[in-house]
Amino acid sequence: MKILSIQSAVAYGHVGNSAAVFPLQRIGVDVIPVYTVNFSNHTGYGSWRGPLIDPSDVRDVITGVGERGVFGQVDAVLSGYQGGEGIGDVIIDAVAQVKAANPSALYACDPVMGNAKSGCFVAPAIPELLRDRVVPVADIITPNQFELGFLTRTEPDTLESTLASVELARDMGPRTVLVTSVERPDREEGTIEMLAVDDEGAWIVQTPFLPMKANGSGDVTAALFTAHYASTRSAQTALERTASSVFDLLTLTLDSGERELQLVEAQESYAHPKMQFSARKVR
Repeated sequence: MKILSIQSAVAYGHVGNSAAVFPLQRIGVDVIPVYTVNFSNHTGYGSWRGPLIDPSDVRDVITGVGERGVFGQVDAVLSGYQGGEGIGDVIIDAVAQVKAANPSALYACDPVMGNAKSGCFVAPAIPELLRDRVVPVADIITPNQFELGFLTRTEPDTLESTLASVELARDMGPRTVLVTSVERPDREEGTIEMLAVDDEGAWIVQTPFLPMKANGSGDVTAALFTAHYASTRSAQTALERTASSVFDLLTLTLDSGERELQLVEAQESYAHPKMQFSARKVR
């Protein structure tokens, strides 16, 4: 399997492609990483160095990859955090080129905007760009519950309202939706959930809530879910594998006391997920 991953990169730490590439490689995916920024570290530190790559330069890199004749072998395009407005058009064009060469290829968009605790943390124009232009061309989207609400102009909280919001999102274009950080009021105390929906049904998986904030965990989640879904076309299987791997990654990171994801140390959890969580069909 080949995935063209258009995301940010950092020299130190693990976000964007610097979070997604290694787990994908560890499960046997041939990744073609294209960088949208090349920072020293993620912006959560409050200061960083390095360039935001001009969209024309990102486009040139993608064009060069296409000139090698590999777009027909690409099974999925993956995109995440978009640092500037211009990158959306570049991604949309790349998806069109890949799908022209391989009509069965999928486009997975992680519509990064923010979260319920801190609100939006991207440039003001990005949420509207994602909602109006990028999400409609996606096959898979992986919003958190907050981002799902923005995309659909709703306020999902219960399982029923979250499922209703997912259907509004699916009406926009993407047929497969993974909702992360689902926090419904009637869930078991000390837990958090993820919900996956496609044409075959809807499944929810519950894991213990870990008291931590881990930059890049959403990037790993989107990458693994995309790869597992592309290979199995099963939302349930992709959800269970992803939940298992990411939970063990986060547990190891929490136990380490380190701020950055222990991405390399947790590699066996990607290659051989324990499958300790079962997804429950809810529709």
